[in-house]
Amino acid sequence: MCDTCGCGQPGNKFSIRKPGEENTGHDHEHNHKYEHTHDHVHDGKTHTHEHTHEYSHSHDHTGHDHTHDHSHEHHDHTHDHDHSHGTRISVEQDVLHKNDLLAERNRGFFEAKNIFTVNLVSSPGSGKTTLLEKTILNIGKDLDFYIIEGDQQTMNDADRIKAAGAPVIQVNTGSGCHLDAEMISKAAKELNISDNSVLLIENVGNLICPSMFDLGEAKRVVIISVTEGEDKPLKYPYMFNSSDICIINKTDLLPYMDFDIEKLKEYALRINHHLEIIELSAKTGEGMDSWYNWIKEQTAK
Repeated sequence: MCDTCGCGQPGNKFSIRKPGEENTGHDHEHNHKYEHTHDHVHDGKTHTHEHTHEYSHSHDHTGHDHTHDHSHEHHDHTHDHDHSHGTRISVEQDVLHKNDLLAERNRGFFEAKNIFTVNLVSSPGSGKTTLLEKTILNIGKDLDFYIIEGDQQTMNDADRIKAAGAPVIQVNTGSGCHLDAEMISKAAKELNISDNSVLLIENVGNLICPSMFDLGEAKRVVIISVTEGEDKPLKYPYMFNSSDICIINKTDLLPYMDFDIEKLKEYALRINHHLEIIELSAKTGEGMDSWYNWIKEQTAK
């Protein structure tokens, strides 16, 4: 879980702001718990030693002033035996458990206010933002849309959504490669979402880490464009297995691409046979009615 990229490590900062706002005035505190278990084998016997480290991080972004408070609890162990027989060190991070608890809290909040929440995930450049723009422009008169944009940096996508006519807030994850439940909780409160509305979350472009982080959404939609290759479901099975809908976007480019759309659907359904597939072009509008009807049907429920 994010062991390579380090996005789950202590000290990562994120900012939340609306278009036109300065990146100031947001305090975020992250608490992480790390448990280390050391098993030492000596004379045929296994000796287990546990270490717990707790980190508390307070981030004050006002005026770009950052304060970090670190508290460490260590347990000293004296070993009177030779470790030359081998040491196995396992490191467990309780990040996902904490995230799942916050996600359930988010889900309860959304259900209580009758907010239909969708988590849009994909690789970079699949057309998520264009899909959102067209959705707002074409059925925004029928449904109240609110948007949470996730990117590592910039307000570009949030500015596009604002121009399309929907309330939007941007979450910049910094070095993080996904949104998490805490970010959604804070962003949703600042966005002040109305009851009986639709919240569309555009996750950071990435088909790996976002698959493991529940945000409290009702549905997860994975988007793939015909420019990416039909074997994406096989390469990233966890994302496709955890999704409810697969949108195949940019179908207007099929005549110019060496792309087998039937093979893509075969692979996707092999990973998740419950997956509903919608083919469309957000640019030309072809097939978009199927997407619009799906949203309206879900909100009607």
